[in-house]
Amino acid sequence: MPSEREKMLAGELYLAADPELVTLRRAARRLTRRFNATTEDEVETRLEILRTLLGRSGPRLEIEPPFRCDYGFNIAVGDGFYMNFDGVILDCAPVTIGDDVLCGPGVHIYAATHPLDPAVRITGLEAAKPVRIGDRVWLGGGVIVCPGVTIGDDTTIAAGSVVTRDIPAGVLAGGNPCRVIRPLENRA
Repeated sequence: MPSEREKMLAGELYLAADPELVTLRRAARRLTRRFNATTEDEVETRLEILRTLLGRSGPRLEIEPPFRCDYGFNIAVGDGFYMNFDGVILDCAPVTIGDDVLCGPGVHIYAATHPLDPAVRITGLEAAKPVRIGDRVWLGGGVIVCPGVTIGDDTTIAAGSVVTRDIPAGVLAGGNPCRVIRPLENRA
């Protein structure tokens, strides 16, 4: 029988109150608390904590405190990742972010979701869907990326958008729900 962690990572319904998952979330909370308590002069300490917390990261990495995540080990960020203040990544499923991605303040990326059926939801069962963000993407301030979404390379998501479905490469997209506004020229 699969563990709750295995179910979570397989995209199946799982119990987040499982002792193993609670222990893993507490470990992430300890690391993010330490990270969020650092000062602007503790650049190396911040990097050390982030490299311990995250599953994978490129050589150039900067996240401004405060930052929150569920587990950390399900987050993979490429080279040149930058996340401004108040970032949240709920990484119950893999969250894969490409190279040279910029996140404005208050960007939230959610892999976590809950059953729509209230009878199932009240049992404590949860689910998760992977999120993929391509290379050279810019997520404006306050963007929310919902579970299961893929955003293509070279795309800009306008501030305040709620991304509920996949967005292709090389476009400007925005709104709630987020939709393509127009193609972008001069792609990298």
